[in-house]
Amino acid sequence: MNPDMSTLLDTSTTQASAISNAQSADLVASADGPLAANLSDILAVSSRRKLRWYGLLLVLLIVGPVFAIARAKGTDAPETVAPQILPVKTQTLESATDYRISRTYTGEIVARRSSDLGFEQAGTLVEILVDEGDWIDAGDPIARLDIRSLQAQRQQIEAQRRQALARFQELQQGPRVEDIAAAQAAVQDLQAQVELARLQQQRRENLYAQGAISREELDERAFSADALANRLQQAQSQLDELQAGTRVEQVTAQDAQVEQLDATLKSIDVSLSKSTIYAPFSGRVSKRLVDEGVVIGSGQTVLRLVEGSALEARIGIPANVANRLTLDSAQSIEVNSRTYPATVTALLPELDSTSQTVTVVLTLENDATPTIGATARLVLEETQPESGYWLPTNALVEGERGLWTAYVLDEVEDSTTPTEDTHEVARRDVEVLYTEGDRIFVRGMLQPGETVITSGIHRIVPGQLVRATEP
Repeated sequence: MNPDMSTLLDTSTTQASAISNAQSADLVASADGPLAANLSDILAVSSRRKLRWYGLLLVLLIVGPVFAIARAKGTDAPETVAPQILPVKTQTLESATDYRISRTYTGEIVARRSSDLGFEQAGTLVEILVDEGDWIDAGDPIARLDIRSLQAQRQQIEAQRRQALARFQELQQGPRVEDIAAAQAAVQDLQAQVELARLQQQRRENLYAQGAISREELDERAFSADALANRLQQAQSQLDELQAGTRVEQVTAQDAQVEQLDATLKSIDVSLSKSTIYAPFSGRVSKRLVDEGVVIGSGQTVLRLVEGSALEARIGIPANVANRLTLDSAQSIEVNSRTYPATVTALLPELDSTSQTVTVVLTLENDATPTIGATARLVLEETQPESGYWLPTNALVEGERGLWTAYVLDEVEDSTTPTEDTHEVARRDVEVLYTEGDRIFVRGMLQPGETVITSGIHRIVPGQLVRATEP
């Protein structure tokens, strides 16, 4: 502030103070007693307040024009600043009608066949012919049980069968001539004895009638004659049977007994064969659980055999995706960063209650050697019909309400633009639909043919001037 202005401010303040003091003195003089004293205090406070207001008003009256003059002087000589034009990389938008989504589903590599091998019957393990990791062909013996008790039983049954078979052959041949002749002689002998007994009985009856013998002697002779007659009848029946030949029922019964012994021998042979484990298919021994000398229970696992070829990948896939797969279709399986060709061989009919997925079985080629139990990954591509644009990920900035913002080149309305390749930045709100690596599929306010800025978007704002460079 210059000296003249300071002097003017002091003079105005002094005059305002004098006027205020004079008015206060007149009011006090017109009052008397205690009222005059109180009024004097009130006027003193009021005078100080009025003095401050007068000073503030005077400062505003003086300083306001000074600033107005200074501003007017500044506008008299404006400085010209050239606008800053930033170089940016761009690309021309091309509309797309769909985009492809790659989804990865995981599963496990399994063998087509794997078996926990054991014996159907209990026994002592006497020999194991393989070890873990060994390759076995189908039909090769793997382990054996002690079979000495079974061999003894078989010998006993064989002896019984030979005896039964001899009896069967005898019945088939019928009675011999010698047996028939012996039976005829026995019948003739009994006939002679019966005739003699009947004569003696008649003599005893005459003697009894004369009173020469007792009744008891007569009865004894009669009983002897009847007994001989019964023996004669029995001998005659045996002779008739021999002369008629063997009955069919006897031959059939003996034949059935021979067959029963044959069945027993077959059962023992089956037990003997089951005392040795044979490989049901070609594969590799993955586990050996017991050693020789152990008493094995029925069904106890001795070793585990895994088929070495034709491995499968079992992968859970949502039902709506699995329905789009076809049998015998070619796919690719990734295991431990290595890709194997595979073929869809089955879609299991049951839905997994936990994951709500359908198990897809993919068979690998015979020469594929991934580790059994390794994680398998199946990548499937799905086409989504949607109109939009592909943009680089660095072409977007976060917007409002969940949207994103892209910047495009627009025409410059100012005619004083330095060059023709200068453009003005315009803002476009977009929605992100899918992200794939370093690019994004979006839809929104963009138009086909527009030029979108793909780099340096963190340095620009809408309305800023930029110059497009080579993409």
